[in-house]
Amino acid sequence: MKRLSILFTAGVLSLIVLATGCKSKSGTSSKTGWSYNNKYNGGFAVARKIKPGPGPGLIAIEGGTFVMGGSLNQDLSYEYDNLKRRVTVASFYMDETEVSNVDWREYLYWIQRNFPNDREYYYNALPDTLVWRRPLSYNEPYVENYLRHPAYQDYPVVGVSWEQAREYAEWRTDRVNEQILREKGILVDYKTLAGGRGTAGTTAAAPATTDPFNTDIYLNGQFRGEGIDGRRMPKDLNPAAQVAGGNTTGNNTARRPVTREDGVLKEHYRLPTEAEWEYAALALAGNTQYENIEDGKVYPWGGLGVRSPKKKTQGLIMANFKRGEGDNMGTGGYLNDKADITAPVRSYIPNDFGLYNMAGNVNEWVEDTYRKLSFEDFEDFNPFRGNEYVNKRVADKTKWTYAKDKYGRPIKDPAPSRKKQTWAELNGKTDSNTVEGSIASKPFNPDMRGYQDSVDQNLYGVTTLVNDRSKVYKGGSWNDRAYWLNPATRRFMQQDESSAEVGFRCAMNMVGSAEISSKNKPQFSKPKSKASSKAR
Repeated sequence: MKRLSILFTAGVLSLIVLATGCKSKSGTSSKTGWSYNNKYNGGFAVARKIKPGPGPGLIAIEGGTFVMGGSLNQDLSYEYDNLKRRVTVASFYMDETEVSNVDWREYLYWIQRNFPNDREYYYNALPDTLVWRRPLSYNEPYVENYLRHPAYQDYPVVGVSWEQAREYAEWRTDRVNEQILREKGILVDYKTLAGGRGTAGTTAAAPATTDPFNTDIYLNGQFRGEGIDGRRMPKDLNPAAQVAGGNTTGNNTARRPVTREDGVLKEHYRLPTEAEWEYAALALAGNTQYENIEDGKVYPWGGLGVRSPKKKTQGLIMANFKRGEGDNMGTGGYLNDKADITAPVRSYIPNDFGLYNMAGNVNEWVEDTYRKLSFEDFEDFNPFRGNEYVNKRVADKTKWTYAKDKYGRPIKDPAPSRKKQTWAELNGKTDSNTVEGSIASKPFNPDMRGYQDSVDQNLYGVTTLVNDRSKVYKGGSWNDRAYWLNPATRRFMQQDESSAEVGFRCAMNMVGSAEISSKNKPQFSKPKSKASSKAR
């Protein structure tokens, strides 16, 4: 059988089929009998259904049910803030390792190259290297060297706040999707973009915009034109589609950007939720058979101790942590965990999901807002605290274009409703159901849980240390005792603060089937439908 390559993307209805010697079958609607991907009957495009793979650096985590807080067999601080409750976590992707210094320096370099005169943007993205300073400790060499020196480039980045980690995740999404589109020729390739020669031997045209690529802006049709569109954009099957002026595709066929329905672009990188992080760290898939958990876990590895029981590595510490007062790495001549501060992000043995350093090395930020009694109010499917929904601001409602900030990103505002608005409400028109003529005049709280915590906002930080800016971090660090290596333990810090003991890794939603592999598993057969699609 001849090879068939299919490209998918994110946006409106579309499919790119690159065939090597054979034609694809269009498919037919089971409800109307109309052919898909047929330019003669309207051009409704339907991509072939596949399950896309993870983005760069990610590992697939098959979800399931587990007892959140269940691995915590003692509560030394008597916080009672992670009591046991059964929840289900949907399948998702998670970074194999913590984000490293070289990963962060790539981010800084991109900012410096694309916005050379915007010192504020670069400065705000810099980690706080002063987190290494201690009044009674000689840590100054880490202030100068830890982020920049090549000896530390594979070590986890620290001194990064929760806010900075989320900014990085957004930036990473755009760079990954831009790479996909340029690699496939849907956008102009990097060589041409950098001023290389065009395909006809002429210098490439200047791009229609100098804004960096942004996934949301692209999917809204606002990132295209001369010097942007690649030669391998998908055909626009709509009979009414016009060939754009200054067509750079090399022919007179109408072309379009890829859309969300194509399935080419990756989902957004983000911080994992607390439930996702704890589930991934515990990795019960490694000691579960036919839904029966054979042995409980206290740490991301099997057993109850922190030392390796295997013959070749017997007695070695399984993670990077502080064994006791003044003991960060063991005795000279035989360093046990082999790390005085942090260790490279691929140190030690990965857990049963293939994730490195889910205990020790550095604590890791998660997306959740901290509440001591999070276990009292929770959903049992994908539990998460911190939902504040936003909408992209529309600059022109006749064209439905998004307003952009100075970095080419969509401006986001608090969502004005928890449900789909009517057309009149959306456009601010007066009708009998609106107050004072516009939905915008109604007071609305974007906290979509339907209620707010009953704490006076003005007293946050005065009467309590916990507020809406308190974010959870988990996992234990190089400077923590073994207790904090348990995946169920949790602590918090303000979202704009940072530490030499806190880093992060990213996650991504998984679309489609929750089951990652059906190999050697019982399955129902799929009988053919008896319904007829032929017109009668």
